[in-house]
Amino acid sequence: MRKTIQLLAGILAFSFLAILNSQAQPTHNLLPISEIDNDYLVASNVVEAPQHCEIPCGIFKDKMRIDLLNEHITTIEKSMNLINKLSNEKTINYNQLVRWIANKDEHANKMQEIVSQYFLHQRVKIKKSADKEAYKKYMQQLEALHHISVYAMKTKQSTDLGLIKTLQDNVTAFEHLYFDAHHGHKH
Repeated sequence: MRKTIQLLAGILAFSFLAILNSQAQPTHNLLPISEIDNDYLVASNVVEAPQHCEIPCGIFKDKMRIDLLNEHITTIEKSMNLINKLSNEKTINYNQLVRWIANKDEHANKMQEIVSQYFLHQRVKIKKSADKEAYKKYMQQLEALHHISVYAMKTKQSTDLGLIKTLQDNVTAFEHLYFDAHHGHKH
Protein backbone atom coordinates (compact mmCIF):
# COMPACT_ATOMS: atom_id res chain seq x y z
CA MET A 1 0.00 0.00 0.00
CA ARG A 2 2.81 2.41 0.89
CA LYS A 3 4.53 1.79 -2.47
CA THR A 4 1.26 2.49 -4.24
CA ILE A 5 0.81 5.81 -2.47
CA GLN A 6 4.42 6.79 -3.25
CA LEU A 7 3.97 5.83 -6.90
CA LEU A 8 0.72 7.76 -7.20
CA ALA A 9 2.29 10.78 -5.50
CA GLY A 10 5.17 10.61 -7.98
CA ILE A 11 2.77 10.39 -10.92
CA LEU A 12 0.78 13.34 -9.58
CA ALA A 13 3.94 15.39 -9.07
CA PHE A 14 5.16 14.55 -12.57
CA SER A 15 1.76 15.41 -14.06
CA PHE A 16 1.65 18.68 -12.13
CA LEU A 17 5.12 19.65 -13.41
CA ALA A 18 4.11 18.74 -16.94
CA ILE A 19 1.03 20.96 -16.69
CA LEU A 20 3.14 23.82 -15.37
CA ASN A 21 5.46 23.41 -18.31
CA SER A 22 3.44 25.23 -20.96
CA GLN A 23 5.50 23.68 -23.72
CA ALA A 24 5.04 20.08 -22.61
CA GLN A 25 3.03 18.25 -25.21
CA PRO A 26 1.27 14.95 -24.59
CA THR A 27 2.39 12.35 -27.07
CA HIS A 28 -0.90 10.48 -26.63
CA ASN A 29 0.99 7.26 -26.02
CA LEU A 30 -0.19 5.44 -22.95
CA LEU A 31 2.14 3.49 -20.76
CA PRO A 32 1.12 -0.13 -20.42
CA ILE A 33 -1.31 -0.71 -17.60
CA SER A 34 0.48 -2.51 -14.83
CA GLU A 35 -0.70 -4.05 -11.60
CA ILE A 36 0.50 -2.54 -8.36
CA ASP A 37 0.13 -4.52 -5.12
CA ASN A 38 -2.50 -6.59 -6.97
CA ASP A 39 -5.08 -4.00 -5.86
CA TYR A 40 -4.57 -0.99 -8.13
CA LEU A 41 -4.16 -0.34 -11.84
CA VAL A 42 -2.33 2.75 -13.08
CA ALA A 43 -2.05 4.29 -16.54
CA SER A 44 -0.34 7.56 -17.38
CA ASN A 45 0.27 9.78 -20.39
CA VAL A 46 3.84 10.00 -21.57
CA VAL A 47 4.83 13.68 -21.76
CA GLU A 48 7.52 14.95 -24.08
CA ALA A 49 9.18 18.19 -22.92
CA PRO A 50 11.01 20.08 -25.70
CA GLN A 51 13.40 22.07 -23.51
CA HIS A 52 17.07 21.40 -23.79
CA CYS A 53 18.41 19.30 -20.94
CA GLU A 54 21.02 21.48 -19.10
CA ILE A 55 22.86 18.32 -17.97
CA PRO A 56 25.11 19.34 -20.01
CA CYS A 57 24.73 16.71 -22.68
CA GLY A 58 26.99 18.35 -25.26
CA ILE A 59 24.33 17.99 -27.95
CA PHE A 60 23.68 21.41 -29.40
CA LYS A 61 22.11 22.45 -32.68
CA ASP A 62 22.79 26.19 -32.72
CA LYS A 63 21.89 26.79 -36.38
CA MET A 64 18.65 24.85 -35.91
CA ARG A 65 17.71 27.19 -33.04
CA ILE A 66 18.34 30.24 -35.26
CA ASP A 67 16.19 28.62 -37.96
CA LEU A 68 13.46 28.02 -35.35
CA LEU A 69 13.60 31.66 -34.26
CA ASN A 70 13.11 32.72 -37.88
CA GLU A 71 10.28 30.22 -38.34
CA HIS A 72 8.55 31.57 -35.24
CA ILE A 73 8.86 35.10 -36.62
CA THR A 74 7.24 33.98 -39.89
CA THR A 75 4.42 32.32 -37.95
CA ILE A 76 3.90 35.43 -35.80
CA GLU A 77 3.75 37.54 -38.96
CA LYS A 78 1.17 35.23 -40.55
CA SER A 79 -0.84 35.29 -37.34
CA MET A 80 -0.77 39.10 -37.22
CA ASN A 81 -1.91 39.34 -40.84
CA LEU A 82 -4.80 36.96 -40.23
CA ILE A 83 -5.78 38.68 -36.97
CA ASN A 84 -5.91 42.00 -38.82
CA LYS A 85 -7.91 40.45 -41.68
CA LEU A 86 -10.37 38.65 -39.40
CA SER A 87 -10.83 41.78 -37.26
CA ASN A 88 -11.88 43.81 -40.29
CA GLU A 89 -14.47 41.39 -41.64
CA LYS A 90 -18.11 42.39 -41.54
CA THR A 91 -18.98 39.27 -39.53
CA ILE A 92 -16.10 38.50 -37.20
CA ASN A 93 -15.30 34.84 -36.65
CA TYR A 94 -14.28 35.10 -33.02
CA ASN A 95 -13.29 31.44 -32.83
CA GLN A 96 -10.68 31.86 -35.57
CA LEU A 97 -9.62 35.25 -34.22
CA VAL A 98 -8.92 33.80 -30.77
CA ARG A 99 -7.06 30.84 -32.27
CA TRP A 100 -4.74 33.12 -34.28
CA ILE A 101 -4.10 35.33 -31.25
CA ALA A 102 -3.21 32.27 -29.17
CA ASN A 103 -0.98 30.99 -31.98
CA LYS A 104 0.87 34.32 -32.18
CA ASP A 105 1.42 34.37 -28.43
CA GLU A 106 2.54 30.74 -28.34
CA HIS A 107 5.23 31.35 -30.97
CA ALA A 108 6.42 34.50 -29.18
CA ASN A 109 6.75 32.40 -26.00
CA LYS A 110 8.73 29.78 -27.91
CA MET A 111 11.12 32.49 -29.11
CA GLN A 112 11.64 33.67 -25.55
CA GLU A 113 12.23 30.08 -24.45
CA ILE A 114 14.95 29.56 -27.09
CA VAL A 115 16.62 32.87 -26.20
CA SER A 116 16.56 32.22 -22.48
CA GLN A 117 16.73 28.48 -21.97
CA TYR A 118 19.01 27.62 -24.85
CA PHE A 119 21.24 30.58 -25.67
CA LEU A 120 21.47 32.55 -22.40
CA HIS A 121 21.51 29.60 -20.02
CA GLN A 122 23.71 27.27 -22.02
CA ARG A 123 25.40 28.62 -25.10
CA VAL A 124 26.53 32.23 -24.56
CA LYS A 125 29.36 31.91 -22.10
CA ILE A 126 30.05 34.58 -19.49
CA LYS A 127 33.17 36.61 -20.29
CA LYS A 128 35.34 38.53 -17.86
CA SER A 129 35.56 42.27 -18.40
CA ALA A 130 39.36 42.07 -18.32
CA ASP A 131 39.27 40.50 -21.79
CA LYS A 132 38.00 43.65 -23.51
CA GLU A 133 37.35 42.17 -26.97
CA ALA A 134 35.60 39.01 -25.73
CA TYR A 135 33.60 41.04 -23.20
CA LYS A 136 32.49 43.51 -25.89
CA LYS A 137 31.25 40.64 -28.10
CA TYR A 138 29.54 39.06 -25.08
CA MET A 139 27.71 42.31 -24.27
CA GLN A 140 26.61 42.66 -27.92
CA GLN A 141 25.23 39.11 -27.86
CA LEU A 142 23.37 39.80 -24.61
CA GLU A 143 21.92 42.99 -26.07
CA ALA A 144 20.72 41.23 -29.22
CA LEU A 145 19.17 38.39 -27.20
CA HIS A 146 17.50 40.86 -24.86
CA HIS A 147 16.04 42.70 -27.85
CA ILE A 148 14.72 39.44 -29.33
CA SER A 149 13.05 38.55 -26.05
CA VAL A 150 11.53 42.00 -25.52
CA TYR A 151 10.28 42.35 -29.11
CA ALA A 152 8.83 38.83 -28.96
CA MET A 153 6.92 40.06 -25.89
CA LYS A 154 5.76 43.13 -27.80
CA THR A 155 4.30 40.92 -30.54
CA LYS A 156 1.99 39.46 -27.90
CA GLN A 157 0.69 42.96 -27.16
CA SER A 158 0.09 44.10 -30.72
CA THR A 159 -0.35 43.28 -34.39
CA ASP A 160 2.17 45.91 -35.45
CA LEU A 161 3.97 44.33 -38.40
CA GLY A 162 6.91 46.69 -37.84
CA LEU A 163 7.87 44.41 -34.94
CA ILE A 164 8.50 41.60 -37.42
CA LYS A 165 11.30 43.50 -39.15
CA THR A 166 12.79 44.45 -35.79
CA LEU A 167 12.76 40.80 -34.69
CA GLN A 168 14.29 39.65 -37.99
CA ASP A 169 17.04 42.28 -37.73
CA ASN A 170 17.87 41.28 -34.15
CA VAL A 171 17.95 37.56 -34.93
CA THR A 172 20.26 38.28 -37.88
CA ALA A 173 22.48 40.49 -35.71
CA PHE A 174 22.70 37.82 -33.02
CA GLU A 175 23.36 35.11 -35.60
CA HIS A 176 26.35 37.04 -36.97
CA LEU A 177 27.68 37.87 -33.52
CA TYR A 178 27.23 34.35 -32.24
CA PHE A 179 28.68 32.40 -35.14
CA ASP A 180 31.54 34.84 -35.57
CA ALA A 181 32.36 34.43 -31.87
CA HIS A 182 32.28 30.62 -32.04
CA HIS A 183 35.04 29.56 -34.37
CA GLY A 184 34.17 26.45 -36.26
CA HIS A 185 30.47 27.33 -36.44
CA LYS A 186 29.18 28.20 -39.86
CA HIS A 187 26.16 30.25 -40.81
